[in-house]
Amino acid sequence: MTTAVLSTLIRPLVEPRLPDWVEPLWFMSKEEAVELAPRAEIGWFDFNQPEPMCEVVTAAENLKWLNSIYAGLDFLPLDLLSQRGTIVTNGAGINAITIAEYVVMLMLTHAKGYREVVRAQDRHEWLLDSPGKRELAGERVLLLGLGAIGRLVKARLEAFDMEVVPVRRSGADGALKPDEWRGKLDTFDWVVLAVPSTPETHHMIGADELAAMKPTAVLVNVARGDVVDQPALVDALEAKSIEAALLDVTDPEPLPEGHPLWSLANAQVTMHLSGRAQTGMFMRSADRFIENLHKWHAGEPVQPQMDLSLGY
Repeated sequence: MTTAVLSTLIRPLVEPRLPDWVEPLWFMSKEEAVELAPRAEIGWFDFNQPEPMCEVVTAAENLKWLNSIYAGLDFLPLDLLSQRGTIVTNGAGINAITIAEYVVMLMLTHAKGYREVVRAQDRHEWLLDSPGKRELAGERVLLLGLGAIGRLVKARLEAFDMEVVPVRRSGADGALKPDEWRGKLDTFDWVVLAVPSTPETHHMIGADELAAMKPTAVLVNVARGDVVDQPALVDALEAKSIEAALLDVTDPEPLPEGHPLWSLANAQVTMHLSGRAQTGMFMRSADRFIENLHKWHAGEPVQPQMDLSLGY
């Protein structure tokens, strides 16, 4: 028997489908998870916050395989997991559909001034003109990050007749190479960030990049807060050197109550909700976990595996 320590939140989706060689131990709280963790050979330790996940993972000294619904697990003790030889499968692609849809929503909300429409309805005011007249069709998008999320973002924006230019190491198929995009920032109307958080991407959008963007450019970040130099972004928004920033992620999270991003008219903050605006994510994750269990038992590679040295 192989012992798997699993959250009760996913119990209804996986328990009836567990193979007979798995001994499941279920937890409802962090304290229960920490107590059971040393027995885990397989673990699924997802919590809403990073700290309890880190504590449980650290306690899971015999863990051979860690599974998670989250795509970004850079907050975990990856060095420790690597030392232990633990295989980690993340949620890459699981919530790509909803995040890609969220990007389109953010862009349309800004282009059409929809926040002002909602506020007018709250005031019972009949507007005589649209507060937003921008059209997505024909505008150019720089897409940084062409993983599962980025590919779906590209397809959806192209359906709006936007020209989407991704960044690829090869530079193939009309893409820009990593050393080219900064020199062409002034040619794009939108900059969409969908990259993992790594030392290479930390503050990849800073004061210089913001200064190089069009005054009418809009920054969209559904990646991680730390890929943007947030104080530099606030300066750019206050100076109106770019048109707006649409931020599903911030640094830190939650955003402190008095932070200027809350009140800047040209900033939208959506509290890291893009991956939660979904109906099928948990079922897709459960399906993948059950499929991986059968692969694990047969000695086949489980997917998608994180490269612990790269952090994604």
